[in-house]
Amino acid sequence: MLIIGLTGSIATGKSTVSGILSSPPYSLPIIDADLLARQVVEPGTAGYKAIVSHFGPTTPDLLVPPSSPSMPEAGPDGKGRPLNRPALGRRVFGSGEEHRRDRAVLNGIVHPAVRRAMYGAVVRAYARGGRAVVLDVPLLFESGIDRICGAVVVVAVGDPKVQMARLRARDPHLSATDAENRVRSQGDVRVKARRAEARGEGWGVVVWNDGDREQLGKEVERAMAEIQRASPAWWSWTLLLCPPAAVVVGLWTYWQNTRINRRWAALELEEKSKL
Repeated sequence: MLIIGLTGSIATGKSTVSGILSSPPYSLPIIDADLLARQVVEPGTAGYKAIVSHFGPTTPDLLVPPSSPSMPEAGPDGKGRPLNRPALGRRVFGSGEEHRRDRAVLNGIVHPAVRRAMYGAVVRAYARGGRAVVLDVPLLFESGIDRICGAVVVVAVGDPKVQMARLRARDPHLSATDAENRVRSQGDVRVKARRAEARGEGWGVVVWNDGDREQLGKEVERAMAEIQRASPAWWSWTLLLCPPAAVVVGLWTYWQNTRINRRWAALELEEKSKL
């Protein structure tokens, strides 16, 4: 089974591409990391308890107020009250040292739980006989999940102003500063695009989304055709019908991608040394 990593940055159109890939003619199963990230911090989960324990004492508005229409049955003790995501976002999004520390703590709670849920979903997709599956992960490279992917698709925009305009149109409650902090927190999408292309033709492709929906559809079609040339259907079916071969190929893919990541890290270090 081919694992396709789908990533990008906030407001680049990754969710739209995910929707296209889940619909005909592709009809690929989507494993959405953002959805899993919400599920693993729902009230009662270990992730929820860890976040409340760490951030609760210094974030009075961390939980949705008991009087909120969305949670009228919640008691004043906080039991059953979901996280107040905007309040948590203000704690972790930003370029200051305190923001970075808080973001690292939050990621340390959420990412391992999401990773476990994601790997379980991949195994279930393989057991159902899927030829390919899409891992929709905003921080695909940063989390190292790209190492298990046979192909990576980055949804990117060439003009940063387009990204900012889309974000503020989608989330009008964000100030210009808040929007900029959220964009920066996910890294420069153009760097991610170059990193994908460094994987090689068919193994790393970029879907450029500076235009309208029709243009985006054509970009997705081009990207998927490139991936299918590198990983034809007969090869995917072979791995599906021969689990030992799938294990061997999976290990080889992990090793190969680890080598690619090391080369990329060395290249980044070399470029920084020139500054």
